[in-house]
This record gives sequence, structure tokens and C-alpha cells, in this order.
Amino acid sequence: MARMERLAPAKVNLFLHVGAPRADGFHAICSLMAFADIGDCVTLTPGMRGFRLEGPFAAGLAAEANNLVTRARDAVLAAAGARGDFGLTLHKALPVASGLGGGSSDAAATLRLVRDYLRMEIDDDRLRDIAAGLGSDTPACVDPRPVIATGRGERLAPCPAFPDLPVVLVNPGVVSPTGPVYRAYDGDVSSWGANAPDWPPRLASPSDMAAFLRTCRNDLQAPAVALQPAIAETLAEIAAAPQALLTRMSGSGATCFALCEDSRAASGLAARLAAARPNWWVRACTLGGA
Repeated sequence: MARMERLAPAKVNLFLHVGAPRADGFHAICSLMAFADIGDCVTLTPGMRGFRLEGPFAAGLAAEANNLVTRARDAVLAAAGARGDFGLTLHKALPVASGLGGGSSDAAATLRLVRDYLRMEIDDDRLRDIAAGLGSDTPACVDPRPVIATGRGERLAPCPAFPDLPVVLVNPGVVSPTGPVYRAYDGDVSSWGANAPDWPPRLASPSDMAAFLRTCRNDLQAPAVALQPAIAETLAEIAAAPQALLTRMSGSGATCFALCEDSRAASGLAARLAAARPNWWVRACTLGGA
């Protein structure tokens, strides 16, 4: 059988409302997660042994025993009582600890890839159960379409319809680990908590989406900025661009996004930012609509 590969798309939190820490240590959230047409790539090669890392952000990632790709491989093989005569390669194209759900998306892509290669009788619901043991965001990444995540991220529901969204993703080259950001947030929890927003009756354009998202928040943005001031600089620069309808940080940072009216505007903004800030990671892409 020929080798197979799966895109592990970048996950963007268009809004992220966060409650106080629960008794189990997790936080309740309400978040709209959407997925880009860019990301990492996981490749399965029959007959190959082990696990390989490559790509611009491979340096410093966890070794095989601790990487989410190998943990996902082992979890789905154990669930099916199967053995794997294959190797896996992760091409790491997304910045690490960047708020784009890279590790979670890598794990979910691996679950799908191994299942499909071995033709396991495991549906997406069962894959999501397995994914829940790999991280709070991982179940949402099993079927990477827009979704509303609640609970600690494991409860998923469809979201109202909205169009494809042209965006520019910008990372200033700093890491923003989730744990410290949440601990900083615990010092000043939002009074709104993990509230669900009031959805408008119709979201027909990126401008409609921008107007709706202005009524929402990312509750982790302020604590992340306090820990990494470069995020504030990034937000200020992209917010000043005429192409940006709305700017916000994704997840726990440090990647920020600018929502644009169309792909031409997004490409133009990305080109200008890349030229002005050669040390930043800048990508124009599209978030798939619902």
C-alpha cells in the first residue's frame, strides 16, 4: 500500500470565553473554533520504522516517547487491538506553543490516518473519545470543521452558518505556553465567564462575522500580553492595517489573526507584514466556513 498523508490544519479560536478554574483543575470554556487551509502534515509510510520530525519548527519538539503523534498512534492501535507495520513523519510547519492547536491537530490527523490505513471499524465519535485522552482541543480537531466547544473543550456542537473567512495569521516569534497563561488569567477571571454569545440571525459575509466577533472576547489575551508584550505589538500593528476588519489573539497565543474582507486583501496585508517584519511568521489563509 502506498504512503498516506493528512493535513493537520491550524486551529483558530475566533472567540474564547473562559470561566474560573473547576475542582478538577480545568477551566470551562465557550469557544468558536475554525480551521485553516494550512497546517502541519503527518505522513504514514508502510514498512518504515519509528517516527521522524522535519520542517521549520521541528527543532526542540518532544522525542518519540512524548510526542502527541506517537501517543495518538499508540492510543488508536491499542483501542483496535492492532499492530502497526508503518512509520510516521511529522512535517512541523506551524509555530510551537502558538495558540494554533498544532499538537492537538497533529494528534487528530494521526488518529484518522492510522484508522484509515488499517481500515479500522472506528467511527469519528469513537476517535473523539480516544482524542479526549490526548488533550482538551484534540476532539474538535478529529473532524476539522467549525465547531462550538464547551466544557473543557470536549463538548462539541455545530455552529450557525458563516462563509469562508480570509485571514492573516501572525506570530511574532515568541512562545506562549498555555499553562502560565491560564495561571495568569486565574488572577483576574472574567466576570462573564464561559458565556455563550448571542448569535445574529445571519452571517453572510466576513464583515458580518467581524461585527459579531466584536461582541465576543478572548479572555486569555490580556494575561498572555502581560507575559509576552510582543503580542500587544503584533495586535497593534495588524489592527492599524486598512485591510483588517477585526484583530484578535488565537487561543493562549502568541499567534494573532486579522480577519479581512477577501483573499486579495489578506494576501496584500500578509505581503506587507512579511516585508516589514521578516522575523515574524506571517501567512494568509482561509478559515473554512460552516
